[in-house]
Amino acid sequence: MTTTVQMDFRTRLQNWIPKLVLAPSLGVIMVFVYGFIVYTVYLSFTNSKILPSYDLVGMANYTKLFQLPAWTLAITNLAIFASLYIVISIAIGLTLAIFLDQKIRGEGVLRPIFLYPMALSFIVTGTAWKWLLDPGIGIEHTMHLWGWASFHFDWIKNSKYAIYTVVLAAVWQTSGFVMAMFLAGLRGIDNEILKAAQIDGASNWNLYWRIIIPQLRPAFLSSFVILSHLAIKSYDLIIALTGGGPGRSTELPATFMYSYTFTRNEMGVGAASAVIMLMTIAAIMIPYLYAELKEVK
Repeated sequence: MTTTVQMDFRTRLQNWIPKLVLAPSLGVIMVFVYGFIVYTVYLSFTNSKILPSYDLVGMANYTKLFQLPAWTLAITNLAIFASLYIVISIAIGLTLAIFLDQKIRGEGVLRPIFLYPMALSFIVTGTAWKWLLDPGIGIEHTMHLWGWASFHFDWIKNSKYAIYTVVLAAVWQTSGFVMAMFLAGLRGIDNEILKAAQIDGASNWNLYWRIIIPQLRPAFLSSFVILSHLAIKSYDLIIALTGGGPGRSTELPATFMYSYTFTRNEMGVGAASAVIMLMTIAAIMIPYLYAELKEVK
């Protein structure tokens, strides 16, 4: 009897120990992540300025937000940046993955080289690319020293092209990560299917276009979700690379939210912009999670 009670107690203790260990972390997450999300949503409906205010003003902040030219510009820049960033990163990542999947020599060396940029923070990436693209010390200056005096590459100083320098730096950082996801997908394809297609006379083009790439659908979806999330919340890369300039030519919703909350003392409007960003991310994540859970079931 005593032995049975002791075993029952040990079983219950083993079940409760993981919960007790995780409880503080879950509590901190609930307060400092989800709690502050709810608090931000509440502030977006208040008349908060330099300090939080609890006087509700309904949808006034959202109405004001979508009437601001700076917000319209930030949304336009996000559309340009996100579309180019996602498409180019996926295209380069898939190309590199197919290249490495050919069992080439030196794969063990090339793979970490392609992945290395993802190990850097966006601040480091932005700073490095700022130096490279600066006409006074970067690529343009180097070309002039080599005798190519007619070479000009001043996009980072040009308000019409500055947003494309952000795309360039972001693609450089994440293409290797996308490559790793596609490479994992390629290595997971059943070779018997490929051999059967080759026996039937399928060319390499048809092999990839009709068999291999369609089976990479999970990798495409994962890449799209991750890159979309990174694009929407991009802040540190912008600050380090262009500072949102020249003028406001590279301002994105994240930099807009920071400037209106902490610089212009419009906390209610800043909170509203943060909620719009959250809703955009949720619109991408929720269908993806639903599809994944439905597939598991």
